[in-house]
Amino acid sequence: MQWPRTTVNTEDGPREAVGPVIISASRATDIPAFHHEWFMRRLDAGYVKWRNPFNGRAQYVSLERTRAVVFWSKNPRPLLKHLDALDRRGLTYYFQFTLNDYDAERYEPHVPPLEERIETFRELSRRLGRKRMVCRFDPLLLTSDTGEDALLAKVAKVGEAIHPLTERLVFSFANIASYRKVQRNLRAAGVPRREFAAPAMHKVAAGIAKLNERWGLELLSCAETVDLSPHGVDHGKCIDDALLARIGGHDAQLMGFLERGRARKQFKDKGQREACGCIPSKDIGQYNTCPHLCVYCYANSAPATVRRNAAIADAESDSIITDQPTQMGDVHADSRFT
Repeated sequence: MQWPRTTVNTEDGPREAVGPVIISASRATDIPAFHHEWFMRRLDAGYVKWRNPFNGRAQYVSLERTRAVVFWSKNPRPLLKHLDALDRRGLTYYFQFTLNDYDAERYEPHVPPLEERIETFRELSRRLGRKRMVCRFDPLLLTSDTGEDALLAKVAKVGEAIHPLTERLVFSFANIASYRKVQRNLRAAGVPRREFAAPAMHKVAAGIAKLNERWGLELLSCAETVDLSPHGVDHGKCIDDALLARIGGHDAQLMGFLERGRARKQFKDKGQREACGCIPSKDIGQYNTCPHLCVYCYANSAPATVRRNAAIADAESDSIITDQPTQMGDVHADSRFT
């Protein structure tokens, strides 16, 4: 989507900018966990400087027209202290909260323990309501040590804890073969990964559906081409116009944007994978800036690069990191940005 053009006043003078209605924060990094102070300062400043991960070119993003934010996080607790400020701005927002149970395997070495994350989910749900809390088990990582039944046991543990606190459970299957850097990082971490074939996908989906007979959640897959509808699993939209309309119906500007989009033949973010159902948004995150250092992450090329970028991150800067991030090579196969 071509967002409207506008001008922002930066420290270096006026700059041309795009003016999105919906911000994704972010597919590329965990802004609530690590860059929340930066994010709130950018809201005050009214713009973000974002760099294209493939060519390094800077793009300015005006936040003047922004009416909605979708947060992606494995640990949004640091953002809780800013919720009052977000509410005062009148922004519509919800959380895509990933709650994977990989504590024992150390696949996510720097996320808090699962029980702490569940407590954060609980606090956010009490504050925001079930609609605004989307639970993700993403990705389901199949290995020689963790087969389909073990993964279902992990999903069961999470689902039992959160099903009263949300309306949706989203999951995806790790696709490692397409990403050379991820393969390298998994080898370095000693993870004996296996690829998901269609029979294993259907077995896991059927198992989750069986568990869901108790939970009653809406089951959605994320950017999967496999048809799981026989198990009651629909293709999902993480940036979801229907959900935004349900929680943001009071906002005439947001509703007008959604209605105009729905009137088009295809209201889809063309910058994402073909199987992705998301509507258009502008992602403001940067690759190689998430210190969770999850071993399967496609948004980090190498731990050393992330540590270098973390050392120079500046909450006062107009971008998450002040120099040009390392280009990502094969990452475009999974997620792109518009």
